[in-house]
Amino acid sequence: MIHALKYDGRRSLARPIAAMMRSRGGEIIDGAACAVPVPLHGSRRRHRGFNQADDLARHLGLPVVRALRRTRATATQTGLPAARRHRNVRDAFAPTRAARSLAGSIVVLVDDVSTTGATLDACARVLKEAAGVREVRALTAARVNAPRLGDRARGQGLGASPD
Repeated sequence: MIHALKYDGRRSLARPIAAMMRSRGGEIIDGAACAVPVPLHGSRRRHRGFNQADDLARHLGLPVVRALRRTRATATQTGLPAARRHRNVRDAFAPTRAARSLAGSIVVLVDDVSTTGATLDACARVLKEAAGVREVRALTAARVNAPRLGDRARGQGLGASPD
């Protein structure tokens, strides 16, 4: 579903995916002032035609504040190892004018997928340090759990069934 939303432009899937996010992440949403979608760089947004994180955020039942902007185009995180992912997004985000209104508040950072948390960490850092947000909570539609080397060696992970 997430792949279809993100890469096939099936934006109608944002509503049911967000409903699942609300159901499973209610404690993350409770007490938050707003949802802040992880931004795409302008060139990627123009290419894709939309920001899937923004579409998900709009269906979570919280006001949406576009408090972040991507300051530079970054390589896609897909396929990068953890250390490279963190370097890839370092200093890639900045607060928008709207972020000023969030000082002292609790916000929910919204993205489609989290693998290492590098993008979420980079965004949270900006929200806290530059915008004065008191607490950043993250809510994603999916979490990728990279298989451990030992699991891979035993034939587990990567979609294989354990013996």
